[in-house]
Order: sequence, then C-alpha cells, then structure tokens
Amino acid sequence: MLRIAIPDRHVYCDGISRRSFLELGSLGIVGLSLSQLFRLEAAAGVGSSTKSVIHIHLAGGPSHQDLFDLKPMAPREFRGEFTPIATNVPGIQICEHFPKLAQLADKYIIIRSLVGMFNDHTNFHTLTGYHRRDLAALGGRPSFGSVAAKLLGDTGSGAPPYVAYNGGSPGFLGPVYRPFTPSGNELRMHRALSADRLQDRTALLASLDRMRRDMDRSGQMEALDQYTQKAVDVVTSGRVADALDLGKEDKRVVDRYGSSGKTFLLARRLVEVGVRVVTFNWGGWDTHSRNFVTLKRQLPQLDQALSALLEDLHQRGMDRDVTVVMWGEFGRTPRVNNNAGRDHWPQLAMCWLAGGGMRTGQVIGASSKYAESAQDRPVHLQEVMATLYHNLGIDVARTQLIDPAGRPQYLLDRRTPIAEVL
Repeated sequence: MLRIAIPDRHVYCDGISRRSFLELGSLGIVGLSLSQLFRLEAAAGVGSSTKSVIHIHLAGGPSHQDLFDLKPMAPREFRGEFTPIATNVPGIQICEHFPKLAQLADKYIIIRSLVGMFNDHTNFHTLTGYHRRDLAALGGRPSFGSVAAKLLGDTGSGAPPYVAYNGGSPGFLGPVYRPFTPSGNELRMHRALSADRLQDRTALLASLDRMRRDMDRSGQMEALDQYTQKAVDVVTSGRVADALDLGKEDKRVVDRYGSSGKTFLLARRLVEVGVRVVTFNWGGWDTHSRNFVTLKRQLPQLDQALSALLEDLHQRGMDRDVTVVMWGEFGRTPRVNNNAGRDHWPQLAMCWLAGGGMRTGQVIGASSKYAESAQDRPVHLQEVMATLYHNLGIDVARTQLIDPAGRPQYLLDRRTPIAEVL
C-alpha cells in the first residue's frame, strides 16, 4: 500500500484523531506490493473505461445551512452570520463566501435534502453507503473505489485504479483492492535510492530467481517479473509519478488552486492519467465552537480550489467523464449553540455534485424552515452512491459481489440513481 504522511494535528470531538480516522479502513489487512497488485488485478480479467470519480470528504461534518442552504428569513440563532448571494442560475443562492462558485452554478448540482447519514466521525459511509459496522464480521463493506478496482481494473494507462488520501477500506474484497496512497513508499523512492539503483536491484532479483523461473512450467515467475517491472516503471518514470509532481504543472494553474487547494489539483492530474477513483479529505469541519470564525477562513479557500477544479475539468473536456462529489459525514444543528458553533446533525446534510455528464445547474430537494429536516424530495445517501456507480459504468441494479461466506452481496440496498441528474 502507498501511504501519505499526514500530521496528526486535529482531534475530532469523539476523540478520534485524523490519523486514526485515516486508518479505520485498513486495520488487520496484510499489505501487498504494487507489483503484486498489478499481477492479481490482471489475473482477475477486469475491463476498462475512461470514467472516473473525485470524492471530496469535508471531514468533521460541514454545516449545510452555512454553505449551500442558507435561511436568511430565520431568526439569527438559526440563520447564523452569513448572507446568501445570487448565482448565475436564476433562483439559486449560496453563501456569500463562495463568489467564484456563484458564477459557476450552471456546472454543478446542490442536494439540500440528503438523508441516511450517521452520527459517526468517519468517511466510511460516504465511501460505501453503509455504517462501518455493516458486515464487519466479514471484513466490512468495500469502498466504491475498491469496487471499481475489482470490477473495472485499471484503464490500461499504467495508473492504479484507486488512489486515496483518506483511507478507504477494501472490506471483504481483501487487500488486493486496497487503495494506493501517494506518499513515501512505492510512488516516491527513498532519497538514497536512485532510479538506476532501483532498476539494478530489480535486475539482480530477476537473476537470483532465474533457476526457480526456469523450473516454473506455469509461467507464473515470468509473469511476476513483468509486473514487478511495471511497478518499477510507475515509481521511476510512470505517468502517476509525474502526476504527483506539481513542479510539472504550469505555475499559473497551481496558483489558481491556491495554497490550500493542491490536493484538488493532484486529484485532477491523477484522473487525467487514468486513475479511476481519487478520494481525499479537506478542511476541518467539526465546528462545535467558533463555527463562523472557522468558516470565514475555510470557505474562501474552498471556493478558490473547487472553482479551479471545476473550470479545469470543463476547459480540458473532462467534465463528461469525471464525476466530482463533495460532502461530509453529517450536517450541523439548526440552532447555533452557546459557543457560536453547531453540533452534529445526521438527520439532514448536503451534497455537491458536478461533471459525469449529469444535468447540472439545479438544486434537488428542499429543507424545512430551519434546515432541520428534508421537506421536499429526500435524497438518500445510497442514491448518491448509486449515481456514482452509474457514472462509472457499473450496473448497480444487477451487480453482486461474493463475500467471504460465499453469499452474493448487492453493492447497495437502494439501487436507483438520482433520476433528476441523469
């Protein structure tokens, strides 16, 4: 597994640190090398397509009523400090701290009636559609990136199918479908190991295995050599390694994303070279206190990074093939508490969608007077997941996976995508 080193600087209200949060989906799983994963994926005979998903998790749970569902007519203790502004789509208003996104509203979808969330500081349910206890005895539900890796494989570009900066458990599918996490192991060599030395070591291992390979009538050793070399190529000169190097990007483009938006740009570069699913966390949204102080700092940064990503996808002709989803683990309480914060509110949340060839420029659903519940067209968490699968080309209505007990499991219980966006 490739892993990113993320400083453990934030602890959520339930005592789970970000580092623990990232590791929830990977406990007890034996790691595989990149070469082993390439080999096992090919043996599975998976297919290919160019569809991809960028999954942005607003870790901690964003306050839906302060971002995309403001209530200006509500009393101050409910509406908070922010004012809505008009967008380039008549009738759609969003937070005043999203001026760039306001001019791009025709290119995305806002869901204001998201239900089915859990009061749980983890991204497990936004990656699977289920609570993390579901099928836990069998290894747990696999994240949709792992499902894509199994059913679709890589795109033939040499890029791994699933890259995650925020965990992402393969669940009962097993470690073969575990995500790669760019950081310091396989996609970035040890500083003392040059590309030439790595190639030399690979050649040495091949020569030491020659006798065993000559005795192997099945051809498995020869195949292993080929996939080992492919793994080395990814590290030393592969397109993925290039995609992770922002020094190869136009500085003007990097600057457009802002200093806090580099992961958004990396996600675009990764799907551009053939990664099917990229997931990452952004920001800290566990705002039990000083909610508006935090958001005044974070929302402009999100506005800059997300609008840059959206513009890039359209300018590069990627908007029909790349789906972007942004949400958190739950919403926030309608009433502002005594610490100028909002507490957990799984009864209602928000979701932001773009790309994927979907019908954008619309709001789906409506919340009640104080944004405490879904008043019109509740959209279930699993409907969003079904839409992501649909956009990847996976038939969620029919596809089943066999769990370790030998039983077929549908990907979701609710298997109908959001009709309004298709």
